[in-house]
Amino acid sequence: MSDGLEVVRDAIVSIVLFAAVFGLIYVYLVSRHRERMTILEKNVASPFKTADNINLLKYGIISLGIAVGVIIGYILYDLGLDENFAYTAMVFLFGGLSLIVAFFVVQKQNKQ
Repeated sequence: MSDGLEVVRDAIVSIVLFAAVFGLIYVYLVSRHRERMTILEKNVASPFKTADNINLLKYGIISLGIAVGVIIGYILYDLGLDENFAYTAMVFLFGGLSLIVAFFVVQKQNKQ
């Protein structure tokens, strides 16, 4: 008989846990919506974040640099260099170079 009580207890705990998570998410979304509507009605400022193209460009350049580092690391490993050294050195080298390139690109964009 105790097996039946455990099943019922587990079901109740699962339902209560689901309801609590759902309730928290619902309250968060409703309060965020009300706050945004109030801000929009008062014409204070836009609560919505806009995509910053500069950040996207920086992340793209950094990702490209790391990818090039992995490729060059593989080539050096294939030529006989130690695997750990080749990958680590090239990822840091090209990742750092891409950060420098991103700095100059963003600096140029900010001047315009």
